[in-house]
Amino acid sequence: MNYWLMKSEPITYGIGHLEKEKQCIWDGVRNYQARNFLRMMQVGDLAFFYHSNIQPPGIVGLMKIIESNLDDPSQFDPNSRYYDPSSNPQNPRWQTVRVELVEIFSTMITLEKLKQNFTQDKLMVIKKGNRLSVTPVEQEIAQVILSWRS
Repeated sequence: MNYWLMKSEPITYGIGHLEKEKQCIWDGVRNYQARNFLRMMQVGDLAFFYHSNIQPPGIVGLMKIIESNLDDPSQFDPNSRYYDPSSNPQNPRWQTVRVELVEIFSTMITLEKLKQNFTQDKLMVIKKGNRLSVTPVEQEIAQVILSWRS
């Protein structure tokens, strides 16, 4: 099993949305490196749900990958803000996964706490200038983060 960190702005799609829906397709990722991480995910992997673009930002819950290597349907929808006219169903450019809520943490694990406990080379989300919405998390780092949840 692998661990991941997946960012979303809570105003756009937050942990509360996932709680209501129970599962969702993680659509709209339009960065090639983040897409490649999505392609690496396998059913059963776990992902930390990270709220970004709020104060403070941080990890608010845990999700499980329940389907992998899905074509992101938003790339084909001309009414979607994630529409990609260069992509077509015969040769899709963007893949994604379906996630399911595992747990909402009672207390956010803030970016500040992550910075106090890990180095930039160990956890990509704390690296200055990192804007990737999907990043891998080493197993030993994931275990520490999981031990903090309450």
